[in-house]
Formats: sequence, C-alpha cells, structure tokens
Amino acid sequence: MADNKDRRNAIKSILTGSVALGATPLLSSFKGDPQTNTTLKGNINHSVCQWTYGFLSVEELCKIVKEIGFNAIDLMGPKDWPTLQKYGIYSSMCYVGGNVSLVNGFNNPANHDQLVKDYLEVFPLMVKAGYKDVICFSGNRNGMDDETGLKNCVQGLQKIMPAAEKAGLTVHMELLNSKVDHKDYMCDKTNWGVELCKRLGSPNFKLLYDIYHMQIDEGDVIRTIKENVQYIGHYHTGGVPGRHEIDETQELYYPAIMKAIVETGYKGYVAQEFIPAAADKVASLKKAIMICDV
Repeated sequence: MADNKDRRNAIKSILTGSVALGATPLLSSFKGDPQTNTTLKGNINHSVCQWTYGFLSVEELCKIVKEIGFNAIDLMGPKDWPTLQKYGIYSSMCYVGGNVSLVNGFNNPANHDQLVKDYLEVFPLMVKAGYKDVICFSGNRNGMDDETGLKNCVQGLQKIMPAAEKAGLTVHMELLNSKVDHKDYMCDKTNWGVELCKRLGSPNFKLLYDIYHMQIDEGDVIRTIKENVQYIGHYHTGGVPGRHEIDETQELYYPAIMKAIVETGYKGYVAQEFIPAAADKVASLKKAIMICDV
C-alpha cells in the first residue's frame, strides 16, 4: 500500500511539471535552496540508484530524473537500457544481473567460471550501448581470511580484466559495511579494496566507495577519499544512521564530502542511494541532488 501511495505522489509530481519540496527547509549551512536554486553547477555528475526508487517503473524514474535536471541512473541491467536510451538517460553503473550477487563473489573460486561467463557476455552489450562502468562484489567471507580472499579475487578478476581493458570498460568492486547491512561481506574496508587494486594493477579496476557503508565500518570519510583517490571510481550516498535522506537529520555533512571529492579532480558519478523516508520521496531526491551540487 505504501509503495502505491509513493508512486501516485511521484506521478503527480511529473504530471504537474514540477518536483515540489516539502515545507521543511534545508538548514542554512546546507548550500542552496532547492526551491529556487535548480541550475546544477556541473562540478558533480549526479545519478540515483534505481532500486531505492523501486516503487516507480524505470520509465517513471527516467521522467523524474529529467524533471530534476540530471541524466543518469545507477545499477541498471541490460533489459532496462532501452528505456533509459528512450529518455536520454545514461546508465552510470551497469549491473550484470543473473548469477552475480553480493554474497557469492570473486573471493570464492567456485564462483569464477559463472562470473567470468556473465561478465564477458555483458561487456560487448555495454560497448554497444555506450556504457563504461560495471559493478562487482567480493562475496561473503564464510570463514575465509583476508589474504586468501585477496588471492582468490585476483585470480578470478584477472580472467575478465584484459577484456575490460580492451573494451575501455571499468570494473568497480563495491565497499559495503559488514557491521549493519551485509554481515560477513569481505570487501568491507578501504584498505582491503585498495590492496586488491594494487595487486591487479589495472587502471580499469576501481573501488565503488559507498559513503554510507564506509562511515559505518571505518569513518574518516574525507581523509580516506583524499588519500585513495586513484583507486576510487564511483560514489554512492546514504544518510547515517538508517540509510535515509542525506540532509540535516543524519550525522554526515555531505556538502563538505562533495567538496572534497571535487577537489580530488574526480570526474565520475555520485549516485544517491538513500532509502527515502519522507512523505514526498521525489522531493527528497531533488533535495539530495541540491545538497551534493557544490
């Protein structure tokens, strides 16, 4: 029932031709008034993760993205690419789908044959569609130590990286917290992910630095970003605690984080991956875009 209500509200915003914000204003310390300052600065390439607005169809989300004024959606599989292309929306992080999962990743050699097959099949589709980035996962530990996991990931990823390099594609392993949301996930610390990048030695392998997840597992977000800029290829957002809106209701100060990202010279995408809790969930997305538009 809640999803239906959210969907009706979102569609109403589309039909009225404007994405309205609720009555609660941003604190003055959060740069920009989303009701008047709707011209994006161009320093951040904005995106949104499709699953967090899963109460909408992909087509409906495309319309909202266009209405707000950015042009990308994250974590989209090949079946939805034609819809994105219809609206001129870019797939800023591709999702292979099929057998690829958070828990069964490259740290287990038993998964390698299937994962290699899945990735090698999607690479030509990405090239044809004009997309450049695809997500991957370490998988859960299941009793495995860090060193074994690193060796196994290198072994598996080396089977797909030459093809990625040849095609000009970048494979991104996501950093996820193992404290709250993804118990036992192996790639749960930046240092582990950076070591994997170093061992692979490919400029086409990067980390997806999820700000929400890394605040939970290690904190020290801005310094970590600045010290590891060469290994980070993509960003996700989310409010801590709760993974809801990234405004003044949570502990992270996103304008400072975004400013630090811009100062590193980063030119990739920052995708909103919060789960909207406010009544007007579309307004929450616009508000988040404006908060991050430094």
